[in-house]
Amino acid sequence: MAETNPIEYTLADSRDASMYARVLLKLLAEASAAGGGTGAVSRLTEPCTTEESALDALDTDPLGVVTHYAITKLHDILATLLVSTNNVTISNVFYVGKEGILVDQWKALLRILNKSGRGDAFAQMGAALCLAHVLTTACPSSQQRSKPDGSVSPRPISYASAVEPLEALTAWIVSQLKGSSSAASSTAAAALGQGSAIGVAIPAMTALMDCTESRLLFAASGGIKYLSRQLRMGKSSKSSGQGSKKDDKKKAATGGVSASVQQLYELSFCLWNMTYELNGSASVRADFAKDGQAVIALVDLVSSAPREKAVRVALAALRNLATCSSAESPGPASTPKVDGSVFLTEMLGCNLLKAIAFLRDRQWTDPDILDNINLLYKLLSDNYKEMTRFEVYKSEVESGHLCWGTVHTEAFFRENAKMLEGSDGDFKLLKVLIALIGSKDEDVAGIACFDLGEFVRQYPNGRSIVKRMGAKELVMPLIEHENPELQRQALQCVSKMLIQNWEFVK
Repeated sequence: MAETNPIEYTLADSRDASMYARVLLKLLAEASAAGGGTGAVSRLTEPCTTEESALDALDTDPLGVVTHYAITKLHDILATLLVSTNNVTISNVFYVGKEGILVDQWKALLRILNKSGRGDAFAQMGAALCLAHVLTTACPSSQQRSKPDGSVSPRPISYASAVEPLEALTAWIVSQLKGSSSAASSTAAAALGQGSAIGVAIPAMTALMDCTESRLLFAASGGIKYLSRQLRMGKSSKSSGQGSKKDDKKKAATGGVSASVQQLYELSFCLWNMTYELNGSASVRADFAKDGQAVIALVDLVSSAPREKAVRVALAALRNLATCSSAESPGPASTPKVDGSVFLTEMLGCNLLKAIAFLRDRQWTDPDILDNINLLYKLLSDNYKEMTRFEVYKSEVESGHLCWGTVHTEAFFRENAKMLEGSDGDFKLLKVLIALIGSKDEDVAGIACFDLGEFVRQYPNGRSIVKRMGAKELVMPLIEHENPELQRQALQCVSKMLIQNWEFVK
């Protein structure tokens, strides 16, 4: 066994395994400390595919080679222990003493993460993933699953000793979500074949999604907001990579970062995992409802249907959102109630009903997809019947997903233009509509121009109101836009602002 499976032979004894892991962590600590003067983890940027290139790397950057070696071996240990059937587990190796305290050497992994953009992508991705596996082992929900029968392991593990490093790791992952569109970090991730720097953090983030405690920490750190934003950016840049001049501008607007279908799947997988905390946490529901970004990102993914696996997790996440309840965790009485009805309204505003209708006609290999499609179609249809036409329009405008239909007609504004005043007379919805004129989506901008023109026509003194809000200055540049349809809508909108009797012009 020692010759055929040396790693399994070493890990068969808990003391040998613990000593081996600590030696590797010590190597990491020494290498990162010795390289502290350069401010970098390593200078290795290209994979060593031959013996000659490996020797050159060893001569050029010996500390970098040591770092990569130690991280690779640590990952091998963790991967082996995760599937091991003997009595040696991650808790035996990385948690010591009668109380099961986390070993101090874990800080070497965090030091690599804190090198920021000066670290190399391989080392940071490996260090984050190793740290995630070690720390989630201490989560109480993970310990409940430590045996097939669900009983807790007889050896105690101190979750308290893992909380601080878990918070630090979560903060690092969220920081990658925040800043992964930067050019420097994207270049670093390109060596790994990742679409953006978030690719460095995705494996660790996926590992964190395995436990309730780490999911709640992720939500408390603002992770849902930034994860939703990354999913939207990834979907936008993926779509923009299939066109010409117009698409190049969209790509530039998203930072030029392209996301693979696999990365879209992984991001949506993490968001889907987060939806399992909806019923038990009012703050998680509030985070999902904030700005509607999560629903918009998931609906965009379902509408584009890049691959079946991506559609599957996006639909599963939407189902959890649509069926969530506030009964278990109602939240403070002073805050608005957030439950499935709120998310269904957002989904209708994003035109999910139309997308679901198309999906019903497709053939799917996974029966769960069809179940989710049918359930969402029923829930959305029932909710749609209960909403007035203006409520449908309001939901559409607030989501930013305008789509031609019965709520974008002359007849609709003749009946509902006065409703844009709002209950407080602050014209809040009108302000949102004016902001959509600057949307990067040319269809949305064109529809917003039409709606604004119809409001001007149908609302008393509408011209002076929209001019006072600066709408004219936003519409005027679009008259020379390269998109002829947007140009036409902008020209008609400006004309309606200037001409008193527009119906005679028509």
